[in-house]
Amino acid sequence: MRTGAPRLPGRPWPMIARGARVALCLWLVSPVAVVAQEAVAARYEGAVTRYPHGVLGDEIEYDTLAVTLSDGRVLRRRWDAPLVFEDVAPRLWDVTGDGLPEIVTVESHETRGARLAVWAVTEGSLDPLAATPFIGQRFRWLAPIGAADLDGDGAIEIAYVDRPHLAKTLRIWRFAEGALTEVAAAPGVTNHRIGWDYIAGGLRTCGDGPEMILASGDWARVVAVRFDGTVSSHDLGPYSADRMAAALTCH
Repeated sequence: MRTGAPRLPGRPWPMIARGARVALCLWLVSPVAVVAQEAVAARYEGAVTRYPHGVLGDEIEYDTLAVTLSDGRVLRRRWDAPLVFEDVAPRLWDVTGDGLPEIVTVESHETRGARLAVWAVTEGSLDPLAATPFIGQRFRWLAPIGAADLDGDGAIEIAYVDRPHLAKTLRIWRFAEGALTEVAAAPGVTNHRIGWDYIAGGLRTCGDGPEMILASGDWARVVAVRFDGTVSSHDLGPYSADRMAAALTCH
């Protein structure tokens, strides 16, 4: 079991590999600019051991989110207890639909477990934009899948697997009017095993709208899941890393 610094990708399919931290104090490495800048990279900093869940292979989490802007400046926000970033890496996903990326993270509370959170860069500041509720129990986690207009209605949905080792439930949240609202849930899928420092599967578009590529809850099959107001899925064959990688590239 690794107890050191950031985790690096180590699997043949697209994934996000572990390595970062969290916080709730704003630090700027240079003066605030008057021109809006785009987030081009993000990472976690500030290793902490005050939330020893270990679901990602060690008991290190992070207290600081660091976001690099297109002009080279870095914005940081830091969480003090009871929050940490319990995550593999921040994601640059367009959640608002304006063509610019927000930053999507997994944050865990000391007694209430994980939530999905969206951060935005606005006028030189890195600020919380929206978040799902906490799962509600310590050491309960979620694994993000992706963000896209899954049902073609013009709004962006974010999908994750709620408790991929226990509940194994797909949850889909729509961003609208500055908030996330849950629009669908379906049991029986997963995308993470305890100790993995990456999240398997993700989103693909193979000519007929986006699909989520996941494993069945028993890890026996690879499945493609669609959302068009309701959740539906079809089987892609026996699970293997190679099959999941091929599915993500539409093969």
